[in-house]
Amino acid sequence: MALRCFVSQLQQLSAARRSAISLSHPLPSLSHIATRLRMLSVSSTSAAGSGHPSSCASIAELLAVLFFDPSGLHYHPQDPQNPSNDKFILSKGHAAPALYAAWTLNGLYSEQQLGQLRKLHSDFEGHPTPRLPFVDVATGSLGQGVNAACGLAYSLKYLERRTGKVFVLMGDGECGEGSVWEGLNFASINGLDNLISIVDVNRLGQSGPTPFGHTLEEYETRTRAFGCHTIVIDGHDIAHIISALEEARTVQGKPVCILAKTVKGKGLVGVEDREDWHGKPMGELTEKTLNHLKSLLSSTAKVAIPQAPTSPEDAIHPTFAPITLPTPHFAGQTATRAAYGQALVAAGHQSPYIIALDGDTRNSTMSHSFLKAFPERFIECYIAEQNMVGVALGVAKRGFVPFASTFGAFFTRAFDHIRMAALSLGNVKLIGSHSGVSIGEDGGSQMGLEDLAMLRALPHSVVLYPSDAYSTYRAVELAANHSGLCYIRTSRPAAPLLYSPVDSFQIGSCKVLRRSASDCITVASAGVTLIEALKAYTLLQEIGLNIRIIDLFSIKPIDAAGLIANAKETKSLILTVEDHSIEGGIRDAVCSAVSEAGIRVWGLGVSGVPHSGRGEELLDLYGLSARRIVEKIRSL
Repeated sequence: MALRCFVSQLQQLSAARRSAISLSHPLPSLSHIATRLRMLSVSSTSAAGSGHPSSCASIAELLAVLFFDPSGLHYHPQDPQNPSNDKFILSKGHAAPALYAAWTLNGLYSEQQLGQLRKLHSDFEGHPTPRLPFVDVATGSLGQGVNAACGLAYSLKYLERRTGKVFVLMGDGECGEGSVWEGLNFASINGLDNLISIVDVNRLGQSGPTPFGHTLEEYETRTRAFGCHTIVIDGHDIAHIISALEEARTVQGKPVCILAKTVKGKGLVGVEDREDWHGKPMGELTEKTLNHLKSLLSSTAKVAIPQAPTSPEDAIHPTFAPITLPTPHFAGQTATRAAYGQALVAAGHQSPYIIALDGDTRNSTMSHSFLKAFPERFIECYIAEQNMVGVALGVAKRGFVPFASTFGAFFTRAFDHIRMAALSLGNVKLIGSHSGVSIGEDGGSQMGLEDLAMLRALPHSVVLYPSDAYSTYRAVELAANHSGLCYIRTSRPAAPLLYSPVDSFQIGSCKVLRRSASDCITVASAGVTLIEALKAYTLLQEIGLNIRIIDLFSIKPIDAAGLIANAKETKSLILTVEDHSIEGGIRDAVCSAVSEAGIRVWGLGVSGVPHSGRGEELLDLYGLSARRIVEKIRSL
């Protein structure tokens, strides 16, 4: 009922109101631009022989107003990365040709360049990526745009003190993703009134109708329940779009959600509102469709000039410079997670652009130390790991260096968001604590046993696994100074100190802790199992066997040359020991590093479904204790 009343009010906009909009906004020009966007989307996808022209057609009017009317984006067309620009994320990334067309019409590219859509050497890819200067984050894995938009909006409002807006355009189909609602909930909790979400409700998904079709009351009820100021419009009526965006700019204290009722394939001959046209170029209908659209062009359309943004005088411009942490001092056994908390605070003192995020585990990951020291730079994301990673990505894209922490097990829930952060070239740091069976009684659901495998698989990722407090401290320093995705694995149990305050560490290097000229095998490990390997070293010495112990530290990139050189001195034999699944972790990393050097590798790791128990019991059960390492080496 509320929707019907609202739509009725929109339909009955007074002639005076429409006249006022027409005088201040060149409606014929915006309609002309929408038609041009459709034409460019059709022609580029037809030339490519693939793409989603029907999905582009439903958002043509929305993009025309967003990019070419003062009610929409305020930005510099020839300077897409200007920090004062409003930001735009196309969450429904399959409609990329329409986004590319908008930037073509504002002069950043030529139509000839757009004609290279989806070609091997063109940056106009099938879905947007940051290879293009106007794209902040890669999209296309649906349901993630709003999470990164939350990070951008949080940064603009609270970290940079800017007045800019963040617009994210979603599809109705992707609203089935829980991460969308994690994002809207975060935006509401944090009062992100600079976030304007627009949902293209075109009724059709990839394989059929969406759950609610054009029943916008369903979306209105849900978005309002999540704390949004919701506006329902006709997404093809330019006056409605302008009115909604003008209203959105005045809302205070809560995020805005504009629900735009549209028609998939709008304006495309034989395609409008028809199923089975998702992801298909127009083919034989191309010429007929282009001729039809050409007939809709306005001969009196005026050139539309986007509105330039204004920059607050007190705005912050994050410019992170490499940091050097002061010499640390730890006394006795210290859990690596505790050392992480201390190192993060030290990093926060060295740079005002270090940011911490957590998923309601800060008293376990020890990020609460940073909250106490720098409350204005701590973002509590609660139990919503997908959104936390997206927010971290958005913050990173503004120039900050975010450290996001939770249990290593819970990053598995957010793996797709981590994957897209890697594709976005995001400078995001992830810290997974409570890894492995060594956490003990909490049981298998809490034991991160897959995290090394996950993070190793991502392009250009760095994976560090420190074994004591000093190496953890330096791992944080290395991660902060490294540009790109970095994962640090920390552990729950207290660990003895293996290094001194002045020991140095490098990404891509390992450390040899025990060696002799008569070593019979190299044992490569990290974390709690490295401590067990050192105990095994002592036990084996008592029976006349010498082994070489290597602290891998850097799991990716791995020190292949160091491993090969040491293995060659120990009969070309390596045993890996890891508190991680035997698949995908340290053993597989070592195997891939030495496979062409004629070196034999055995591995001890966790297999099967883990069980509750005391940490030391579980290490022994899964063959990771000092006793079991000794047994394995003697058998070899």
